[in-house]
Amino acid sequence: MESKRQLKFARQIQKDLADLFQQESSSLFPGNFVTVTKVRVTPDLGIARIYLSFLNTQIAQQSLNSVKAQQGEIRYKLAKKIKDQVRVIPELEFFVDDTQEYVMKMNKLFDEIEKQPKSSEEE
Repeated sequence: MESKRQLKFARQIQKDLADLFQQESSSLFPGNFVTVTKVRVTPDLGIARIYLSFLNTQIAQQSLNSVKAQQGEIRYKLAKKIKDQVRVIPELEFFVDDTQEYVMKMNKLFDEIEKQPKSSEEE
């Protein structure tokens, strides 16, 4: 269970990163649209785990590697935005949020189950 402090800090990081990605998407992520779907922060606020969703890209892992390669620059730009609000700028860890893919896969499985003919036991 996250504390109110963690939740508030996570929301602030999510908002600031979303603004940053929107403003600088052409230089940071050419041809990709990145959404910050979720941010989780450790209790000491030292590490922020950021979940990203990629649109307009076929290979999410490659896009994630691009984000990780620019992690220092992203952290620096985030620090410029939140430096007056926090004592320590958290380390950033980026992950692919595959929730949408999981939902689509589950829906496909449920559709296949519904299409199967009913067995004679159910009659």
